[in-house]
Amino acid sequence: MSTPLPPFPKRQDPSDEPVLMELAPRDAPQLRADAARNRARLLEAATRLVEEHGVANVTMEAVACAAAVGKGTVFRRFGDRTGLLMALLDHTEQRFQAGFLSGPPPLGPGASPVERLHAFGCATLRQASEQLDLYLAAEPDASRRFSSAPYRVRLMHVTMLLRQAVPAADTDLLAQTLMGYLDPALINHLTRQCGMPIERLESGWHDLVNRTTCSV
Repeated sequence: MSTPLPPFPKRQDPSDEPVLMELAPRDAPQLRADAARNRARLLEAATRLVEEHGVANVTMEAVACAAAVGKGTVFRRFGDRTGLLMALLDHTEQRFQAGFLSGPPPLGPGASPVERLHAFGCATLRQASEQLDLYLAAEPDASRRFSSAPYRVRLMHVTMLLRQAVPAADTDLLAQTLMGYLDPALINHLTRQCGMPIERLESGWHDLVNRTTCSV
């Protein structure tokens, strides 16, 4: 996550698709087989803790205990608690990226840009609501919120679809606006603090996309 990412392009060919991007840097060294097994073991232990006790109780110490390793091993592998939580999200994020970049329509290629925008937002809302505690706990600090790899891939995807749907609009700013609707912190506020069902957020997303793509 600490590797600087390339500047977000101001304009690109509307047909260009963003590429799959891992949360971990692409130039990260390959793990030895035993190290990879240990990492998988730690993530399995962390996953169990999330399922059994909630994200709030997932600490480096708890994961070390559950995996029967020293606490230092967990810190060496993930750096800190945020790094551990981001690693837990990595697999889910990879599957989600693959779905909207190369999966079946309407989420993936093969549907119209507007149809794909509708599907992307609903899929994002559902995924975030299902793993909301994990998303909130792994939220990057303010200085990294809009430069994290997952956010940038999603932003590039939404921008690409908007450029195809409404090429004359300021799609860079419109994409940021649409992404704001899908912010886990906002989803948390609307669903848990305001009591709105996720279906209402999905309806709101459809309305927002329609207004954005039809009136610009």
